[in-house]
Amino acid sequence: MLFVSTRGQVEKVSSAHAIKEGLAGDGGLFVPQSFPYLSQETILGMHALPYEQCAAKILGCFLTDYSAEELAECTAAAYSSEKFGEDPAPLRKVAERTDVLELWHGPTMAFKDIALQILPHLMTKAQEKTGSDIRIVILVATSGDTGKAALEGFADVPGTEIIVFYPEDGVSQVQKLQMVTQAGSNTKVFGILGNFDDAQRGVKEIFGDAELGNELKECGWTFSSANSINWGRLVPQITYYFKAYADAVANERIQFGENIIFSVPTGNFGDILAGYYAKKMGLPVKHFICASNSNNVLSDFINTGVYNKNRTLNKTVSPSMDILVSSNLERLLFDLTENDAIQVAEWMKQLNTEGTYQVSKDVADRVRELFFGAWIDEQETVDTIGRVHNDFEYLIDPHTAVAWRAAEKYRLLSSDDSYIVVLSTASPYKFCSTVLEGIGKAAGLDETDPFAAAHKLAEETETLIPPQVTALETMPVLHKNVIAAGEMAQNIKETLGIKG
Repeated sequence: MLFVSTRGQVEKVSSAHAIKEGLAGDGGLFVPQSFPYLSQETILGMHALPYEQCAAKILGCFLTDYSAEELAECTAAAYSSEKFGEDPAPLRKVAERTDVLELWHGPTMAFKDIALQILPHLMTKAQEKTGSDIRIVILVATSGDTGKAALEGFADVPGTEIIVFYPEDGVSQVQKLQMVTQAGSNTKVFGILGNFDDAQRGVKEIFGDAELGNELKECGWTFSSANSINWGRLVPQITYYFKAYADAVANERIQFGENIIFSVPTGNFGDILAGYYAKKMGLPVKHFICASNSNNVLSDFINTGVYNKNRTLNKTVSPSMDILVSSNLERLLFDLTENDAIQVAEWMKQLNTEGTYQVSKDVADRVRELFFGAWIDEQETVDTIGRVHNDFEYLIDPHTAVAWRAAEKYRLLSSDDSYIVVLSTASPYKFCSTVLEGIGKAAGLDETDPFAAAHKLAEETETLIPPQVTALETMPVLHKNVIAAGEMAQNIKETLGIKG
């Protein structure tokens, strides 16, 4: 299968090239030329298969220049029980018509692990397939979880250097500690004086800097990305939508063919887009609930057809969603315009120059058919954590709370009692203080000590502190650099030993 750019100005490439390059040369995102359709038998059969075999099936639909044996090798290495336990994506029954898909059982306690544990394996094989001996510099802008998951996946991978940029004051204490304590001879982490959008914009500008690219090439390096702009990062996420549906049928929560709803906490639009692609491949989905926090640019877009980033970015208790430029929306627009790269490029140009664009009525109507947009404020988020714990004895993090409350709003407004799967994207132990506030146990808590919060949460809820959190207490801080957003390119050159 070949891949095209959403902006239409580069040649078609193989999946290996798309993964290695990350971002297309014209600034667009790579998408497959077509989407396969999975049979009922294939979908239902995923319940009985180990997760790594399900993943190999989905990857094999798109990464056609990888052999079945290579994909089996990649998925077995990525989704081992040592990294994810018995099941990387268990479906939990919580309420009568609502289940939760837990996606945080990997090494960094976030859903990003499911993609970023396999991406280094796909990237390494992509290097071999494209006949390239050039070394890869993985650039990552993170709003909290992607950074650590990428660092964990790429640490000490031969032929790579990984450089992560995060907003210095825009992540949780645990998220920050996970990044700045990361070991690995090829890892580098920078806090930036700005927000996630500043980091993401900086990375995109660096990708588009031809002069810098040539300097790197002369020194034997090339850029690639571990953000969800990279198809190799996005495609693994399709798997858990199919697996969740198959598990729901097997658990007698639904019958096959019943259209269900997924509620997804959404920032950069990658996770929910993977679900949309699953629907294109035959998964019976009625709607996707696009759940935003008070940075509600996406819910506004869904409801009005106008994308407008010209607003203040709010710092929230769900920091991984503190985003105003949702990069993967470009892929959706490309699909809904029937691959009109000229129109998509024009909208992206308007976003870059004016901070806003308005899609056509046909596209806006189609977006509203597919997606329900709702946003949840800070107090609602905290209150939802408490209600879910009190009503169901189930503990959720702030991002999952946003998705849960958005699902409740959908039911209230639509009177639709369809079965809903809420995607849980992070462990409650990554946001202990907020979770304690939600369950009414934050009194007397030292807000400056994330480990005190973790111990208190364990005591109050009779749950176990994940070993990943316990280990952080004694790990040394290895990355202390904080830079201005405009200094990103210079620091990349210094990291790689490039003069000038």
